[in-house]
Amino acid sequence: MKKKSRLDAIKDIIVTYEIDKQEELTAKLNELGYKVSQATVSRDIKQLGLIKTEGALKKFKYAEYKGFKADSSEKIISLFKQVSISIVNANNLIIIKTLSGNAGTAGMAIDEMNFAEVLGTIAGDDTLLLVTRSNAEAETLVNILRNFLNAN
Repeated sequence: MKKKSRLDAIKDIIVTYEIDKQEELTAKLNELGYKVSQATVSRDIKQLGLIKTEGALKKFKYAEYKGFKADSSEKIISLFKQVSISIVNANNLIIIKTLSGNAGTAGMAIDEMNFAEVLGTIAGDDTLLLVTRSNAEAETLVNILRNFLNAN
């Protein structure tokens, strides 16, 4: 079956079921006739930009994230990945450590992505501070940004 059809099926599955593991999503797709491996599902999750959020039945579940501009360039995300070293949060604050002299670059990338959760950014030399409205928004954003750093 075609990739677009499979991606649409993934979106339907994560809305219908609380899926918290790639293996579980792979099994659901196989039940629907999509013969896929866990590696394929992993790539699909990255392509769809799925994140893990709090579930009602399970601790976490996959969900679509629609908080930043769909047209955010892969170049901007790549630039963010190149200059960022680590990301942590403390309550509603997110601290991103960057290569020396690159906090402003990371801040520009965050600003360009236009995350709804970000109230503002402050850049030093190698540290970028992001302020969000709530602890939950900070945790969601940290997960997304870490996914950027860990993506191939």
